[in-house]
Amino acid sequence: MASDAGTPSREKQLPQWLSGAIPQSLASRKPATTVSPYDANQSYLIGVRGVVSIMSFLWCFMQTFAPAAVAHSTNDTGPAYQIALRKSLSVLFWNDSLIYSSMIFLSARTICLPFLLDPSKAQLASSVFRRGLRLWFPTAAALIVVFAIFTKTLGTQYIVDFATKTQNYSMHSDMYVLPSSLTNFNSIFEMFWTTHTFSYQAGNWAFPTQTLWIVSVIFQQSYTVYTTMVIIPYTRKSWRLMGAFVFIITAWWVYSWAWFSVSGLLIADLVMNMDLKAKCQSHRALTLGVALFLMAAGFAMQFLWAGVFPDLYTAEIDYHTGLYNTGGIYTWNDATAPQLRADDYLAIMGFHVLLESSDIMQKIFRNPVFVFMGNRSYSYYLLQSIIIYTVGIKSAMPKIVDSMTDFPSASGIAFIASLLVTIVAGEVFYWLIDKPSQTFARILFAWIRE
Repeated sequence: MASDAGTPSREKQLPQWLSGAIPQSLASRKPATTVSPYDANQSYLIGVRGVVSIMSFLWCFMQTFAPAAVAHSTNDTGPAYQIALRKSLSVLFWNDSLIYSSMIFLSARTICLPFLLDPSKAQLASSVFRRGLRLWFPTAAALIVVFAIFTKTLGTQYIVDFATKTQNYSMHSDMYVLPSSLTNFNSIFEMFWTTHTFSYQAGNWAFPTQTLWIVSVIFQQSYTVYTTMVIIPYTRKSWRLMGAFVFIITAWWVYSWAWFSVSGLLIADLVMNMDLKAKCQSHRALTLGVALFLMAAGFAMQFLWAGVFPDLYTAEIDYHTGLYNTGGIYTWNDATAPQLRADDYLAIMGFHVLLESSDIMQKIFRNPVFVFMGNRSYSYYLLQSIIIYTVGIKSAMPKIVDSMTDFPSASGIAFIASLLVTIVAGEVFYWLIDKPSQTFARILFAWIRE
């Protein structure tokens, strides 16, 4: 349920250790640095993020230890149970394109909320200023860990040996080894400078599973959201609704991630300013029909591409113009690059129509466990692939040195070890890096306003 413009702000207290560390001039301004508009009614969005983090971990692990069970992976042959999973559950629960598309959509859906609750100049400036800092410090920490592990200590040869031994053609064993500290610094800088071909940057290529490009897209698209949401308080609802549809269709045509980002912003606008939930609940049958139709259409295509027509999986790219690559027809058809897909979009939009109109769905995703994981999802995302490529592979290798007979049990051990270490390491990373980076960004914004 959308809250009105008068929703009271919630003060987020600084940790005691940080309160004592900051200068007195800033400490006296603590309320201004830590108070932001907050709508507790939409905490279910954090829960959705937590579920996506579970799906992301499953994809990371399955791509490494059971690639034939992953839709769209290069390993298209394998044990019968893996092929069965590939054509069924993988599409729903560890589908890489659906996962990263959901992350980008959810980012846009949530980062606009403070401004929609408080459409002031100060709130807009705060959001724009803090975004880079909030993302930069955790990403920098993750790439420093990557450099320390894969350049300075373990290397990557054991990953190549594992991929060769298990005949895994899907995992990224050809990681780029950052040769120096300067290269590592440059790769961190490039993460927040790249504007296209995101997956080919050095930081992403050095990152296990090569999924760090998502941070670059989220960062870039944040400013698409910021520049678009500014018009919301000053335009008629009907006109901006029609304008959003034109924007979304155009973004699809030119193959831009704004397709997903502006859709997330549109849903937020509908919820916050147009009482979407009440309107949907007054037409329950129609809403349910639309939501299920969209989800059915999206997942039907996903199942077809995974199980019946895998050769058509990349065909959609031919229907876009190539403004970001050729200036004309989209001829740069790289099937290994992340794709913006209509099937993912339909499934995501159908799910969110259902979510925003259903009290039951929102209650499910407000589950404290999901919300807890959602708050730590960025930490899990940055660490899980590093842990699977180190703790997971290292714990499995001793059991498959002589024979692959014990590989299933080795995979089970690797799963438990990777999961437990990710949970613990994610909690430490959240409190030491992720959360302080958010607090520091608020303090710094307060300081530059003095």
